[in-house]
Amino acid sequence: MDIVLRVADYYVLTPHVYPASWVEDDVVRQFLSLFVISIISGMILYLGCGVISYQLIFDHNIMNNKLFLKNQVYREISDSLRSIPWMAAPTALLFLAEVRGYSKLHEKFEFSAFEWLCFASSAVTFILFTDMCIYWIHRGLHHKAVYKTFHKPHHTWIVPSPFASHAFHPVDGFLQGFPYHLYVFLFPLHKVLYLSLYVLVNIWTVSIHDGARAVPKPLACLVNGAAHHSAHHRYFDCNYGQYLTFWDKVGGSYRKPDEELKDE
Repeated sequence: MDIVLRVADYYVLTPHVYPASWVEDDVVRQFLSLFVISIISGMILYLGCGVISYQLIFDHNIMNNKLFLKNQVYREISDSLRSIPWMAAPTALLFLAEVRGYSKLHEKFEFSAFEWLCFASSAVTFILFTDMCIYWIHRGLHHKAVYKTFHKPHHTWIVPSPFASHAFHPVDGFLQGFPYHLYVFLFPLHKVLYLSLYVLVNIWTVSIHDGARAVPKPLACLVNGAAHHSAHHRYFDCNYGQYLTFWDKVGGSYRKPDEELKDE
């Protein structure tokens, strides 16, 4: 995130927002900047991906389902836009720790076969690690001690639209996003790859709420796509995974969507 912060400082914040006496590496200034950047980027990603998915991919016939709520899309958007600033505050603290050098993020790269292999393997391990963490966090949020307060708001949308993707209680949203930050404090990752993956996981989060059965059949048993996640919203106790079905199969929570949602 320091790349984004440097660009924002150079073009906007230093010349147009902050007084000249407030140096760029001041920790309070950095936190405020990252907080605002987190809100703006979060809303742009959410609304941008949501609108594209809603207009081009989402089957609007789903809205005729009796479980699709009155004014649901408006409510999903308003809930998301209220939650994003609250999620941005603790997220900005994690970004601050990354910017100030406490993570294992780096900018080293050489154009060699080995370097490209490391680059690709980092992306794979990021997906595998975060998928594992999010599965257990998500499943934990379904525990009766915390479900009603923190996760039930997201399950208001039994038949979701793409705009339900970020309609979380702020604590829920932050906890499910935490593994993306945890990874870079445990394992080395290139800064550009980190930003790219951060954007991609937001796109994926929208896509699994669009109801489209876009995952090819040979991969449907491996990839936790929109069909699987639709089953999760309908039945609550299955398909907790984010990208893959592996941990659902290990944890006994896998449910095959084609059998359960063929009426959708």
